[in-house]
Amino acid sequence: MKKIIKSILAVSVLFLAVQQLSAQKVVVGREVETTDDGKMLLGNQLKSKFLEAPYADWYVKEHDEYALDQKAISELKKAKINSYNMIVFMGTWCEDSHRDFPRLMKILEDVKYPESRLTIIAVNRKKESPTGDEATYNVQKVPTIIVERYGKEIGRIIEMPTTGYIERDLVEILKKDDQSVIKEIFSK
Repeated sequence: MKKIIKSILAVSVLFLAVQQLSAQKVVVGREVETTDDGKMLLGNQLKSKFLEAPYADWYVKEHDEYALDQKAISELKKAKINSYNMIVFMGTWCEDSHRDFPRLMKILEDVKYPESRLTIIAVNRKKESPTGDEATYNVQKVPTIIVERYGKEIGRIIEMPTTGYIERDLVEILKKDDQSVIKEIFSK
């Protein structure tokens, strides 16, 4: 009996040690100083970081001035956008990110999107992040907004929304997801 308990204990300790070693620490809110671009955010970020200088200069203005497409917002709520995960790759040095990232945040605030489902990853000019997530998601341009459900990518907006409005592009992505679920049901 003692041997069994010792064996279970040894396996448990070994398992916990392996878990500790494999757990990757993710630094949130990393900021770096660059010679060409000044301060730059890099890696995983919280929305609140964009309300600090120097990012607030462009973030707040674009966020506050953007007029939401209320019809699209209503459709996003009906499509239960809050049940999807979103990964956003952006650059604090990038003009397209300066325009579209604050707009996306305003859309997500309006639909009461849970911050726990949102991952914001800031990249450098080479479109690299400290954790290498840009390679995992094959990100070539920023901003890139990726919508996932159950760990599967449903769609993405790359650099600029094709309709001219992020909220309309998001509606189109969610409509495709609905149709794919219906197709799956009837194909069985």
